[in-house]
Amino acid sequence: MSIERLIGEYNDAWNRQDLDAVASLHHPDIVFHNHTAAERVEGAEAVREHIGRIFAAWPDLRFTGRSLRVGADFAVSEWTANATRDGERLEWDGVDVLPVVDGRIARKDVYSSSHAPRRG
Repeated sequence: MSIERLIGEYNDAWNRQDLDAVASLHHPDIVFHNHTAAERVEGAEAVREHIGRIFAAWPDLRFTGRSLRVGADFAVSEWTANATRDGERLEWDGVDVLPVVDGRIARKDVYSSSHAPRRG
């Protein structure tokens, strides 16, 4: 599978909040590091549980892709997230850096403006 297709399927799985599909695209040694939120989790099962907690906390969280740059073994994805917290619509921008090993996502390094979302 091409890296473009891998990332497309990954993004679609995140937007469906399909935890099984998201986890199936991770390398067994995945590292999920949200630098903005100071969250770092290692290993397929721990990352799966972490993402499950994100989905539970943000049931309407959705991402719109803005740009995708692909190299031989990585992707950089720019996106905008939308979600509701306490009845208020929030929006923030971010970037994922996604190294790929053996056709699966080996890391997800997240950098975003979620600490200061747009409201409305």
